[in-house]
Amino acid sequence: MTLSRLAELSADPAASFVLIARDGADTVELLTGDVVDVDLLADIPLTVDGAAREVFAMVPYRQVRERGFVAQDDGAPLRCIVVDEHLHLPTPEVLSALPSASVPLRDDGFDIADEEYAAIVERVIADEIGRGEGANFVIRRDFTANIDVDDRTAALTWFRALLTHERGAYWTFAVFTPGHIAVGASPEAHVVARDGIVTMNPISGTFRHPAGGATKETLVDFLSSTKETEELFMVVDEELKMMSAVCSDGGRITGPHLKEMSRLTHTEYMLRGRSRLDPREILRETMFAPTVTGSPMQNACAVIRRHERKPRGYYSGVAALFTPNAEGGHDLDAPILIRTVYLEDGALSVPVGATLVRHSDPYGEVSETHGKAAGVLGAIGAIDRDRVAEARSDADAPTEPRPLAEDPTVAELLSSRNARLAEFWLNPQGEEFTGPFTGRTALVVDAEDRFTTMLAHQLRHLGLDVTIAPWNEVQDAAVDAADLVVAGPGPGDPRDLSSSRISRMREVVARRLDAGAPLLAVCLSHQILADRLGIALTPLATPHQGLQKSVPVFGENASIGFYNTFTARVDPGTTSVDGAEVSADAASGDVYSLRGERFSSVQGHLESILSRDGIRTLDRLVTHALA
Repeated sequence: MTLSRLAELSADPAASFVLIARDGADTVELLTGDVVDVDLLADIPLTVDGAAREVFAMVPYRQVRERGFVAQDDGAPLRCIVVDEHLHLPTPEVLSALPSASVPLRDDGFDIADEEYAAIVERVIADEIGRGEGANFVIRRDFTANIDVDDRTAALTWFRALLTHERGAYWTFAVFTPGHIAVGASPEAHVVARDGIVTMNPISGTFRHPAGGATKETLVDFLSSTKETEELFMVVDEELKMMSAVCSDGGRITGPHLKEMSRLTHTEYMLRGRSRLDPREILRETMFAPTVTGSPMQNACAVIRRHERKPRGYYSGVAALFTPNAEGGHDLDAPILIRTVYLEDGALSVPVGATLVRHSDPYGEVSETHGKAAGVLGAIGAIDRDRVAEARSDADAPTEPRPLAEDPTVAELLSSRNARLAEFWLNPQGEEFTGPFTGRTALVVDAEDRFTTMLAHQLRHLGLDVTIAPWNEVQDAAVDAADLVVAGPGPGDPRDLSSSRISRMREVVARRLDAGAPLLAVCLSHQILADRLGIALTPLATPHQGLQKSVPVFGENASIGFYNTFTARVDPGTTSVDGAEVSADAASGDVYSLRGERFSSVQGHLESILSRDGIRTLDRLVTHALA
């Protein structure tokens, strides 16, 4: 009966339904129901006529505009299926019922040539990372092709191939709605909310298996890569910003782990925290994963808008399943929409992106996009070795999983990464804080870097009652009223007086200094403070994006994470300027920290997972400012 229902839906070109195979399950879930398109996440109909309903939603990238971020608008709908029927079908029976004939591709290739894409990578590194616009950015291109069979038949064929040949995917899925068909195997759960616990799963670093599969030796080379390690740390920092916004206990990281798939292996962490928010609000606050956008998130969206040729559609959005729970609310399970094939009127597209960081090699990133496209197309049996660079046929994939994470050398390499990280984020923190500054208030002014959410969580850990206000909304009265103002970090050139954001942050810093009121300035605002004191600002020869350094901070060496492209610089040996104490690099004169009458500052991000001495250093600087 249940398989006949699948056959009935598959044969109906107007039917809307979803197939989902979750990691570790021995069934395929079949969801059917009415399609409803809505404008906002808050409009997702979790109740109908007063009754809780299960809802499946496809959330396009353009929805990020709900957070005030920019995105090209292609009209991709926020599409919901209000579930009437949710069946669990035995996987072997589903496999036997699905079509298996190969689906040839024609007119296939990337929409942007390799040379053009390499040039875009060079521009992003030079013009965006090099100018301080952010730490990393994901720029995509699409592998496209045409097919000569029915779209639904092709999608069901490819779903079968993924079930058969892919392993390690968080969700393997196929979605059929009017005008939109998607089939894929997402490795990454972007956000899950269940029983009051929120989980995020940042994955970064891509190791493409050689012919015959991964080996310990080839994997060790990958795990030893500085670029891959720093790339993962940066996305963990970015997702902790989101966790700190939605979780009362800020979030805790566990890992790292290996995500071993048939053709690719990734490194990943798990982030967990507690939240009482509506799952739609959790989803809104976590749009979207830095692994497919970049950081800081708001500026990443602007960089994507400047450098990508066309709108993203559903690429880097999420598929979201909202399921009623026993407490009267809804659980949320939302994987990222990557490793996905989109079909429309016989045209296929596979969007893929490379994460660009200061170490990126343009043609290395070109190769990464080839490998990601090949991973998808090889898994669905749509290509052979000669069709896409570095692609392989299914025969190249090992037939049995190789648990390389259990190898002692690999396990040691993975665990050794945490020695670089802040224990604050590795340990449970609780939800009740009684630190040394209990009873004091702090206003954190956000200059468009959500590191402020992590910073606010650490300040609460120290006992402060914290409010975060965006730079363009904060009122002078609020700036005056707080016991402590924390002028926050943000992207951009601190010397750019044409920027309304920079100008407003200058006003905030000046207002507190002129009033003699306690001030802590971080990163961008530290540079603004230094400029106010007459210290020169200059670009770094090499951006410090996701860089961990041990630096002097007024008598103590502190291990701190840096995300800066500009620096305040004094003559080596300078210890004071205009009545303020200066803590600077002995050789270069780069200023790491300042303190004076009721103010202090720091160039690094004490809230970063890279700041092993972050919470102690923050305590010292706040103590000085409030003294």
